Amino acid sequence: MLRRLLSLVLMVWALGFIAFAAFLPRPAGEVHADGVIVLTGGDGRIQRGLETLRKGWARQMLVSGVDQEVTQPEFATLYKIEPALMRCCITLGYDSVDTRSNASESTQWIASHHLSSVRLVTSDWHMRRAAFELTHPVPKGVTIIEDAVPTRPSLRILFTEYCKWLARQAWYFWKKT
Repeated sequence: MLRRLLSLVLMVWALGFIAFAAFLPRPAGEVHADGVIVLTGGDGRIQRGLETLRKGWARQMLVSGVDQEVTQPEFATLYKIEPALMRCCITLGYDSVDTRSNASESTQWIASHHLSSVRLVTSDWHMRRAAFELTHPVPKGVTIIEDAVPTRPSLRILFTEYCKWLARQAWYFWKKT
């Protein structure tokens, strides 16, 4: 009986991983939101956030997880951001070091800017966990639009992320009960 139960759990886990890897989140398109949150750590994320601002799909942008050593002028130069756009619309978040602290930093930013909707920009393989982490501390009524940056993740990245995503869900639901 125990062997059958373990086989069933392993089969469900494997099928879940296949679905996780095969159906990665996609870009959001031209959906408008009050703000955009970009999580650092992957190619194309900051560029996607800037595209969102420049096309008018959001009015404000938080870049969460910026290295403490990076100054605003350096950031603006690196990403070719006009000074007026940098001043009015971009906040560099230096407080987060991982996905959980990205969610905390983002929640504070959402509250301080009184936003009712945000686009969350991160890599496609990271989106499920990032959105899960952000959904729980964000005030009720705030809409989170998932805007995934397409990548070509390795099997190792997908496997690791799937396990982290499952672990966070299990931890959250265990803590809640």
